[in-house]
Amino acid sequence: MPSDLILTNARVITMNPTQPAAGMVAVDGDTVFFTGRGDEAERMTGKSTRVIDCGGKTVMPGFNDAHVHLFSFIKKLLSIDVSPEAVKSIADIKKAIREKAAKTPPGDWISGTDYNEFYLAEKHCPTRYDLDEAAPDHPVILSHRSLHACVLNSKALDLAGINSETPEPPGARIERNLATGEPNGILIDMLGHIRNNVMPRMSQEELWEGAALADTYLLSRGITSFQEATVSNDLARWEAVCDLKLDADLLSRITMMAGAPFYKDFMERGLKTGSGDNLMQLGAVKIMLEVQPDQEKLNNLVLEVHKDGWQIAFHAVAESTVNAAATALEYAAKHSPTAGRRHRIEHCAECPPALMQRLKKLGAVIITHPSALYYQGERYLAAVEKSQLPWLYRIKSPLAAGIKVAAASDAPVAPPDPFAGIYGAVTRQAESGQVLQPEERITIPQALELCTVNAAYASFEEKIKGTLAPGRLADMIVLNDDPLTAPPEKLKDIKVEMTIIGGEIVWEG
Repeated sequence: MPSDLILTNARVITMNPTQPAAGMVAVDGDTVFFTGRGDEAERMTGKSTRVIDCGGKTVMPGFNDAHVHLFSFIKKLLSIDVSPEAVKSIADIKKAIREKAAKTPPGDWISGTDYNEFYLAEKHCPTRYDLDEAAPDHPVILSHRSLHACVLNSKALDLAGINSETPEPPGARIERNLATGEPNGILIDMLGHIRNNVMPRMSQEELWEGAALADTYLLSRGITSFQEATVSNDLARWEAVCDLKLDADLLSRITMMAGAPFYKDFMERGLKTGSGDNLMQLGAVKIMLEVQPDQEKLNNLVLEVHKDGWQIAFHAVAESTVNAAATALEYAAKHSPTAGRRHRIEHCAECPPALMQRLKKLGAVIITHPSALYYQGERYLAAVEKSQLPWLYRIKSPLAAGIKVAAASDAPVAPPDPFAGIYGAVTRQAESGQVLQPEERITIPQALELCTVNAAYASFEEKIKGTLAPGRLADMIVLNDDPLTAPPEKLKDIKVEMTIIGGEIVWEG
């Protein structure tokens, strides 16, 4: 039977344990039809078959980024880049803002993203006064790389109604001059409020432009699927992303979480975890955990969502929040035992051994960020308490314990670049050259599993994606080097040369 597409003369990493390697892949429609020896391609070639000679290059399943913030990533791509890669000081930030202000009508917002005071020469955040100096006629906002802080200038603070008499918002903080009480422009955990309630909504034209930029970026990194994990995802967001998919503005397959405050709205539409198709589906209910959550309220919420048949994804970074998530899941399991729900711990940055054993017993999935080790390892070593460093972003230990672990970028907190994550997981080495817990290093095949097979498992899709095997979706990438044989220090430099989704070439370098 002739195939529609054949990739031959290739080193195929199938991620299929029953046939780990092959020399060719044949595609029928949008699925893999056959994987095998290169000399078997001829008998599957017909008059209409497209044959791609890979020239001995490596082919593997497309990557699946298990935790992305799409709209924040789009905002990043449309904003001034004030990341550590782009600026080295507050003076550099002010220069970038001045240049943008010169091209922006007075009164229009100016947005910058990804500042990180740890890497600035001054070792502190810019303030409202720095931004006022650079753009006195525009409201300005800078978002921190973590998305948990932002800086506003005076015009932006006025528009937000924030002054010396503004009370502290629940679960957030306004930094102030201790003598006068006047806000200095730095806001903690208020970025979502400012973007959603103060700044003008992104126009349709901006959304299309940003989606096109995001689509190209993701496809060029071999990301054929991603999982949108924003707690503010409501029905309007769901419909907006569905429209982008229908219009082919976003080609990667998407699993989109529902924010906990809105999940019942989805249920009223007959939607819950798994609703949709292989292009766009609904994922878990996202629950944000503060440092000291109200355990009783959390237990009741988790039990309710669990009984309603949803997967749950907890934003849990510190040990206290991971513990709170585990306690809530234990409560739900006691009052409504249901196996196979695959509840997720997103980030799980601090996880001591006893807590890890509880997660294993619960069947929880850990979504970790090995790229953070590379991009932010230097900061972790300087800022994280020494008592917690041994438990920081552990990967080898949970895998050895039998816990499913998937990798994610948390974009735009870190760039959505899977090979930076693979490098981080294998070497545990930061950009600075410092190493974090070398005992938690994993092998290259294990690292590839984190962002293919295991990421698919996290969204209940391991039967259709994550491997190149007959019947699986034909989502695959062609690489300029073989990650299985490349020296570990070269992993982060591997490039994608071609991206294929559903048997169609969607990007070429």
